[in-house]
Amino acid sequence: MMGPRRSALPRSRINRVPSPLVAHSLPWLTIMLASVLPGWIVIASAPVLPPLGFLMFVSWRQLRPGLLPIWAGLPLGIVDDLYSGQPFGSAVLLWSLAAIVLEVVEARLPWRNFLTEWLVAIGLIVAYIVFSLVLANVAGASSSLHVIVPQMVISILSFPLVGLIVAKVDRIRLTPFVVLR
Repeated sequence: MMGPRRSALPRSRINRVPSPLVAHSLPWLTIMLASVLPGWIVIASAPVLPPLGFLMFVSWRQLRPGLLPIWAGLPLGIVDDLYSGQPFGSAVLLWSLAAIVLEVVEARLPWRNFLTEWLVAIGLIVAYIVFSLVLANVAGASSSLHVIVPQMVISILSFPLVGLIVAKVDRIRLTPFVVLR
């Protein structure tokens, strides 16, 4: 004789809340993992993979504008600088400027749609990749603009996929757990 099946009973929503630790740390961890990931996948002589950390940062800022503070570009940019191969401080500067731009866009356009978000992201992605090349050339590299065109195209086209991944991770972030007292 077996008792009632657990799946047949309705799940109680009482005493269930999202974990504050998961809710606050998951965006930071996913951005840091995305910054480290391109170096694990392939090492190339020319930039081919999109700057996944930056795309994840922009996606989180657009999905949940108040979740990451405006100064989040500083520590997350440091992590990206350590793993991207760019001159140290370039991601700190560019991510901080992107956070400021996203704050201004949020203040000016409180109601947005997918197209507006994507156009803002396209502008930020193109500016980030071009200014990364400029800063690398100032630091001693000698690359021309046509080298980064494939990276720009791949980054722009992969941004909606990164946004979808961020939305799925956000659902996990807000999953209620049983609170034990």
